[in-house]
Amino acid sequence: MVNDVGELPLRAEFQPPMANGEVLFDEPWQGRVFAMALLLVEQGCFVWDEFQAELIEVIHAWEASDDQTGVYAYYEHFQEALRRILASGNVVDSAELNARTAEFATRTHGHDH
Repeated sequence: MVNDVGELPLRAEFQPPMANGEVLFDEPWQGRVFAMALLLVEQGCFVWDEFQAELIEVIHAWEASDDQTGVYAYYEHFQEALRRILASGNVVDSAELNARTAEFATRTHGHDH
């Protein structure tokens, strides 16, 4: 799946997977979480620079960790950064966000919505 989002306000090393200037998504949820972050910025829920700083922190923490046995999962880092920024900015109640995240995580594989 490919989406054209124009210029991304992320430094090159923190941009999502791209081809020919378009963002690539392997799973529907990846496109949704990406679009959600962009829409929340447009709605003034948080500032993109704050999100970018959180994303950089999440990626650096993963790079510094000993748990790098898996593949680099950009959108999982992106989702974690979004979760953190929403919780820290009181955009969404942390308990509710954690409950909803756990609920979605228990869905069967292939359930894309």
